[in-house]
Amino acid sequence: MDEVYSNAEIKSSIITGSGAKAFVAGADITEFGSLSIEEGKTLAKRGQDVFLKIERSPKPAVACVNGFALGGGCELAMACHFRIASDNAKFGQPEVNLGLIPGYGGTQRLVQLIGKGRAIELLISANMIDANTALQYGLVNYVVPQEELLNKAVSILNIVNTKSPLAIAACITAANAVWDESKDGFAEEINAFGNCFGTDDMKEGTTAFLEKRKAVFVGK
Repeated sequence: MDEVYSNAEIKSSIITGSGAKAFVAGADITEFGSLSIEEGKTLAKRGQDVFLKIERSPKPAVACVNGFALGGGCELAMACHFRIASDNAKFGQPEVNLGLIPGYGGTQRLVQLIGKGRAIELLISANMIDANTALQYGLVNYVVPQEELLNKAVSILNIVNTKSPLAIAACITAANAVWDESKDGFAEEINAFGNCFGTDDMKEGTTAFLEKRKAVFVGK
């Protein structure tokens, strides 16, 4: 994500698993047995910091969920700006089976994405849901055959990447403010909207519209 943030050549990113079986099947449980309370808190804080960096990225990050997205894998998918699932995908937060809870933001983002009632049921039952249920719940935007998964993400991002990078970043920031109690989302929107008027991209976008041509945005 540091590279995504700093490399101007990168317009967006896709996060997916290797192979057909799993997106991320969860943590290595053998690491947990010897952790103290404070070490557990440190582990959760480190994971949350990484996932917040994904969520707050000014460039869209899309999760292509192929197979199992369990525990931290489900949390990773939820940290992305939206999710596309293959038809064999499975989602779940099974931590209560270990006497634990999600620690990388899962209790918060699951409620945000699918609502409190459904989220708590999944959290306390440790049940998995399939891709079509995830679509019904609003956890994913699309379900596609596995062989079409990356192509679907690329087709969307090819459109997104033609838009103003500054406007995209502002949309992400304003949308994230909905759930940030330290911010007034409407005020964030006002400021971001106003700031757009000081950009070359806005001038190019409006000029191109009036001239009936495609805009060429440069991110300035």
